[in-house]
Amino acid sequence: MTDNIPVIAVDGPSGVGKGTLCQSLAQHFGWHLLDSGSLYRVTALAAQKQAVHLDNEARLALVAARLEVRFETVPDQETQVLLEGENVTAAIRSEACGNAASVVAALPAVRAALLQRQRDFRQSPGLVADGRDMGTVVFPDATVKLFLTASPAIRAIRRYKQLREKGINVSLAALEKDIAERDARDAGRAVAPLKPAADAQVVDTTELGIAAVRQQALAILAAYLKPGTA
Repeated sequence: MTDNIPVIAVDGPSGVGKGTLCQSLAQHFGWHLLDSGSLYRVTALAAQKQAVHLDNEARLALVAARLEVRFETVPDQETQVLLEGENVTAAIRSEACGNAASVVAALPAVRAALLQRQRDFRQSPGLVADGRDMGTVVFPDATVKLFLTASPAIRAIRRYKQLREKGINVSLAALEKDIAERDARDAGRAVAPLKPAADAQVVDTTELGIAAVRQQALAILAAYLKPGTA
């Protein structure tokens, strides 16, 4: 039984700092990490490799069900994502893959195929789950639920800086447009729309740096987790 294993569910749109916070929390507590957004990105990438079109829901669901993916947490680096043993961390972070993942994530059959896979990450001593519906759909009984948010303009700037640091030339205006369109698509989808769980603690990261977000999150978690967890 895994129901008694604690879960920290961290939801929110792209560019709010979920990934950085979740990796930090997983290392802080010594818990497992689930980057659920990567599962959809990996599905989109695997579909591309297998020449499966994004409008073929049945085939995409098969791709999702057969994914062989795992995460490796590396100190001072972003979480490494491996697909069938291949490091695809950089490949799935492209804007094209992100947009394709948003389309894939709106498909009920794909979400159903990945639901149990995500729940299987709930292992002792605990799990930090990073996503968009962790607290509403995947782990509705999560020990604590956080929902991170930030203004679209700030999120676009953050993404712009990340990509430029990687040597990728992008348009800031195009990024902001893509983010707005993705937000509208994610919030308006019929299945698991992007929204805070009713019992989630909302953290606005617009004016906060990484250290401040982490400090605020740990202060919230202290009220929910058993003494001595960290």
